[in-house]
Amino acid sequence: MEKLIGAAVIGQSGGPSSVINASAYGAIKTALDSDVITNVYGMCHGIVGLLNDDLIDMSKEDPDELALMKYTPSSALGSCRYKLADPDEDETDYIKILEMFKKYNIRYFFYNGGNDSMDTCNKISKFMLRNGYEVRCMGIPKTIDNDLAGTDHCPGFASAAKFIATSVMEVYRDATVYDKGMITVIECMGRHAGWLTAAASLAGYLGKGADLIYLPEVDFDMDKFVAKVKKIYAEKQKCLVVVSEGIHDKDGTFITEYQTQGAAAAKDSFGHTQLGGLASFLANRLKAETGAKVRGIELSLLQRCAAHCASQTDIDESYAAGKAAVDNAVAGVTDRMVGFACTRENGKYECKTELFELTIVANTEKKVPREWINEEGDGVNQGFIDYCLPLIQGQTQLKIENGLPRFVNLKKVKAVPPKA
Repeated sequence: MEKLIGAAVIGQSGGPSSVINASAYGAIKTALDSDVITNVYGMCHGIVGLLNDDLIDMSKEDPDELALMKYTPSSALGSCRYKLADPDEDETDYIKILEMFKKYNIRYFFYNGGNDSMDTCNKISKFMLRNGYEVRCMGIPKTIDNDLAGTDHCPGFASAAKFIATSVMEVYRDATVYDKGMITVIECMGRHAGWLTAAASLAGYLGKGADLIYLPEVDFDMDKFVAKVKKIYAEKQKCLVVVSEGIHDKDGTFITEYQTQGAAAAKDSFGHTQLGGLASFLANRLKAETGAKVRGIELSLLQRCAAHCASQTDIDESYAAGKAAVDNAVAGVTDRMVGFACTRENGKYECKTELFELTIVANTEKKVPREWINEEGDGVNQGFIDYCLPLIQGQTQLKIENGLPRFVNLKKVKAVPPKA
């Protein structure tokens, strides 16, 4: 295949994670070292930066400083939640993107994000193909929610899972130390897929974890929940519950929406109901029902970017995903997402990168298998433990200065179009 000579651009989108920068760094470093990629640009705040001609020149960064991206949480290039319209209905953004591609001679497009980001990558790839502009588009996965189809798991999930399991173990110690009874409710992220909440079971694997775990894969029954908590509290004078923010009743109504009392729930830019406050809501309900001391804890943003508790396995795999995206694009591949194919046999874990069609990934959501959830729907079994435990192995090699993390500080030199 004839070599495609031109520049590359990379952007990050959606919610950040502990390892999204590790993936970006894998792609950036590999692209900078390529003999066919003429320059590497970073989009400031994802696709919005490309639309606004807000690009930075990654070749101007100090290599040693750039390497710190591998252990820096959040999105070093900036993120966004911008949804491209269907090109058949409105081509405005796509025409602008094509103009930018031509202006900077961009022939490689890498987008680092979750479901909506893969949808963006897929739309751009299809539009450029229809309009005769050769550009290779590759998706680099990122989502702590672990809900992208095809891939065994998603970069970012393992580190968030490790933080959640560790936090549950620590809260357990705190919540069970007093002679007085207490009920604790911990809320984890997860709209439709309960992977993160299920990670709380890793604490129980070591014998010090939650009594009840509720995922959105199973309908939530408030009356049964209250009865179950009452029973456990009566027996132990303690009860630790972990819930996914996206748990819903049999009619599909998010439990957190019960607080709105019929009012319209707030939506984000993608039309998703904004969740949160569930732990507090359930804590108040349980306090009224039991009279016990009840605490509601919402892990919120803490679970996304806890770089100090990141899995080194997650960091290394994330870097490999970014590198594989560039290697495959240079080799002629386009319109694909890099994912993982893994085996867990006889206690040995192996992971390799694999390519998945963007069309499938962008329109499919992976959920926790029902057989990994117990019959009552209030806990997970050994199947999930065997799946998740290998992913959280290894301590981060994060650089520490004066007792604090040393994160990357990019110069962000504005990109200049190449001379004609």
